[in-house]
Amino acid sequence: MQKIAPQIMSLIDKYAEFLPVTLHTPIVSLGEGNTPLVAASALPKKLGYPSLKLYFKLEGLNPTGSFKDRGMTLAVSKAVEEKASAVICASTGNTSASAAAFATKAGLACFVLLPHGYVALGKVAQAIHYGAKLVQIEGNFDRALELVKEIGDKCAVTIVNSINPYRLEGQKTAAFEVIEQLGEAPDYLCIPVGNAGNISAYRRGFKLFHEIGRVPSAPKMHGFEAEGSAAIVQGKPIENPETIATAIRIGNPASWKEAEAAALDSGGKIDSVTDEEILDAYKLLGSSEGIFCEPSSAASVAGLIKHLKAGLIPAEASAVCVLTGNGLKDPETPQKINKVDLNPVEANLDALRKVMGI
Repeated sequence: MQKIAPQIMSLIDKYAEFLPVTLHTPIVSLGEGNTPLVAASALPKKLGYPSLKLYFKLEGLNPTGSFKDRGMTLAVSKAVEEKASAVICASTGNTSASAAAFATKAGLACFVLLPHGYVALGKVAQAIHYGAKLVQIEGNFDRALELVKEIGDKCAVTIVNSINPYRLEGQKTAAFEVIEQLGEAPDYLCIPVGNAGNISAYRRGFKLFHEIGRVPSAPKMHGFEAEGSAAIVQGKPIENPETIATAIRIGNPASWKEAEAAALDSGGKIDSVTDEEILDAYKLLGSSEGIFCEPSSAASVAGLIKHLKAGLIPAEASAVCVLTGNGLKDPETPQKINKVDLNPVEANLDALRKVMGI
């Protein structure tokens, strides 16, 4: 008997009617999307808000470990459709990993500009492993993106940063999934803000499903920049952004205006959180919920806590915190912020009982 090949549906296949694709679009997929939405078990009570209905969207479980894969599958698919031979991006890490992986899958060359000294090592390792050509510049992400734009204007390469219109179109599928997984839209969506594309993309998705009658309401969008790179909150670009949250260390967000509109139109708010608040939330996720995200992702939880305390989010609301990247992207931070004695002990029962206190 002849075996029937399995029919595996890609993210683009699943939501094709809502995406700018045709029957002739060659789909480049790594199995992205369909990430878990996990209900909090301990954190609401621990924070003093037992009636809070809290969920985490684990975008770090995408193929390259971040939400970027949702937009990259569409951006690279369209690049192939348009006969591109190479793609390029500026990156604080996650975009480089995603672009490199999808470009390799599609048989395209990939060039990555990184700000020297400002990218977590796990992300650099990914881009190298996928075969990208990495160039580290003496400057920050914003300068890297300026150079990418110049190269895109003068050379035959396709830019796959979020200024590529297909990126946000792909990323809006996460909002569709949240609605399908909850059975409704949450009251609030909390999300980190760096280049500001993701909050814009979620708003597009929620707004679309509301407009076509899939849900009776759309959530209020609460986005959170790191205080040291809070250009939107301060109302001006930041020349030298600084934060431990490397993935959102961006001083002049590309999707600034759409992100502001996303928050305003939804009745939400863009705010900032300190590095200390981010790290406190980061540790809470691990110790209370068994979740390991990269520090930048924890900005959504830090912001939720800040807005609960300020009364901007009601204690009995339903809220989804988007955790944008996997903790393995940045394995050094846990070792830096937690004091753990890893000195060896004698390999016998008495020594073990003494160390374990049992």
